[in-house]
Amino acid sequence: MNKDELKKLNTDQLKEKVENFRRDLFSLKLTTATSHVKDYSQFKKLKKDLARALTYLNQKNLGK
Repeated sequence: MNKDELKKLNTDQLKEKVENFRRDLFSLKLTTATSHVKDYSQFKKLKKDLARALTYLNQKNLGK
């Protein structure tokens, strides 16, 4: 997800995105435990997106 797209989301939408990123990361971890994953760079991308969404969420909460 693009940085600008995340910035435009409201608090509820950001919370939903965070949960989706966490769910995707968890399922990717399960996939690696049970079978072979071709692209391990997905871990880095998901972690980066999750951290970015959490940062924007915290910024919006502090701004209240």
